[in-house]
Amino acid sequence: MRRNVLICAVLLASLSTSALPADRQYAGYLAPGAFDVSTVLEPAPREGDPRYEADRRIFIATRALLKTPRGALATSDVDYSPSAMMRDFSCAVGVSLTPQNAPGVLRVIARAGIDTGAQTNLAKKFYKRSRPYLIDQGAVCQPTSELTDSYDYPSGHTTWGWTWALLLTDLAPDRAQQILHRGRAYGESRFVCGAHNESAVEAGMASASATLAIVRTRPMFRTDLEAARSELAALRSDPTAAKPAGCAAEEALIAEPVMPVLARSP
Repeated sequence: MRRNVLICAVLLASLSTSALPADRQYAGYLAPGAFDVSTVLEPAPREGDPRYEADRRIFIATRALLKTPRGALATSDVDYSPSAMMRDFSCAVGVSLTPQNAPGVLRVIARAGIDTGAQTNLAKKFYKRSRPYLIDQGAVCQPTSELTDSYDYPSGHTTWGWTWALLLTDLAPDRAQQILHRGRAYGESRFVCGAHNESAVEAGMASASATLAIVRTRPMFRTDLEAARSELAALRSDPTAAKPAGCAAEEALIAEPVMPVLARSP
């Protein structure tokens, strides 16, 4: 997740056209110390906690999904670069999103993502919970070397995906159901992948939601959001704008529940 915050910061700097002073160029919308999400989140599960054992069962049971189309989607969802996130949510929004055709959308989400990512990092360092493959043996959909610099709880990928889902819903409320559905599936990809526990996915969504509740009170955020809303509305109404492909297949895939696999596990 630290890499995620860095991506947001670099992207924000490259896209920024605001008059922020140089020492504020990489900042989110919140001032340091304005919020502490670790006081809001439910504590991370500990050994002996029923949630801890549920996480273990889910990790073990969902290893069977890695060689399925749902596992392939989880592997694809590992890429959290800006262009990948815009691609991942294009079907949900109903138009192909790219950094080139929606820079204002990307700017507001990237800047808010610095805030949500920083809060999740704060909670990770507070709880220091081990990732699931360090507790039980099982395959993971990405190299574990990419995960060693960060803890399990909350999930940073989920925080990032839910930040996209909530803000895209603000920008295109008529597509809220599709956007939030894809955002939930993006989070579920993390425990399908095996990189996170299911409780960490829930906490990532909660962390993003709580942080954005504060971000939404900031005047600069509201200004940027309105600009992004106008930009996206123009793009969606443009008859020449490209439409994403494969949406029916994606919708069918994320409609399949991942939890019933537990009922089939030994």
